[in-house]
Amino acid sequence: MGKKRTAKYKKHIGKAPGTLIYTGEKNSQQLFIESFDYNPDGFTEKELKNIEDVFGYKTSESITWININGLNHIEAIESAGAHYGLHPLILEDIVNTSQRPKIDEYEDYLFLSLKMLHLDANENVIIEQVSFVMGDRYVLTFQEAEGDVFDNVRERIRSGKGRIRGMGADYLLYALVDAIVDHYYVISEMLGNKIEDIEDTLFEGNVEDSMSIQILMLKKELLKVRRAIFPLREIISRIEKSESTLIDKKSIQFYRDVYDHVIQLSDNIDIFREMIWSLMDMYMTTISNRMNEVMKVLTIIATIFIPLTFIAGIYGMNFDHMPELHLKYGYYIVWIVMVAVFIAMVVYFKRKKWL
Repeated sequence: MGKKRTAKYKKHIGKAPGTLIYTGEKNSQQLFIESFDYNPDGFTEKELKNIEDVFGYKTSESITWININGLNHIEAIESAGAHYGLHPLILEDIVNTSQRPKIDEYEDYLFLSLKMLHLDANENVIIEQVSFVMGDRYVLTFQEAEGDVFDNVRERIRSGKGRIRGMGADYLLYALVDAIVDHYYVISEMLGNKIEDIEDTLFEGNVEDSMSIQILMLKKELLKVRRAIFPLREIISRIEKSESTLIDKKSIQFYRDVYDHVIQLSDNIDIFREMIWSLMDMYMTTISNRMNEVMKVLTIIATIFIPLTFIAGIYGMNFDHMPELHLKYGYYIVWIVMVAVFIAMVVYFKRKKWL
């Protein structure tokens, strides 16, 4: 029996549009909220206890990043969405962890849904959905659980290095998206290394029984990464071409840089995809060649013994008037003939390079 799969979409059947249903598997996740409120002169970092504590940041004169972990806390997300004026369909997409990466533009805010990828201790790809809501002077991020790829952004805000404190919410959104895309490179490099390792093993002829499973698992990982990366091209392209007043023209060039990275990653994924198909073909060819080698050896052995069996069969017949049977050295002569035939055939096969 295979692993039973959870039917996530069954939860939505018969529900009204905009109904919030958490489709993930981390139902015991604690609600964790952190805020970074900053301007060119300083910053404030807080761990908020209640969802109501985020409401005051909407009218803040500084730039605010509010990070909410725990998509299973539906009531808290509904409360935050109501205060910030988010559409119910946006809130539905936030708690739907199967949501395809997308962008929606509204008059007062932009909504982005992306896939954040990172590796576990065994170098397996972990996929987590991250949703962004960018307003005039704030960015809200919604994550399924604690642990993300934004530590570098946090350090830049704390230290004041770079231009992040002097820019607006659109640059903060860029910095967060760029952090996710940078980790795509880590995943891409890991996939490339795994493909090269399998390729080297196949070239060396060290084919294991589990090799086909390794290739299939690698193919599944690649498809998951591909589904996360490819929609990002359209998302960044729409931000570049957006006429929203929330995106400053100075920030467009940074989004173009992210777009270039996404295109490069997409090309890498396409190359890896072709390489994996080639790996499967190479694996099947290697298995076939190994089988052919076995059959060749068995065929040569059988061919060598055919004339020897023929000689033994002739002199195994029970006729009284076979002249050779009464020779004094007949037994030894037959052995000499059989050994000579054996040696002659081995020499012939070696000259033909069949052995």
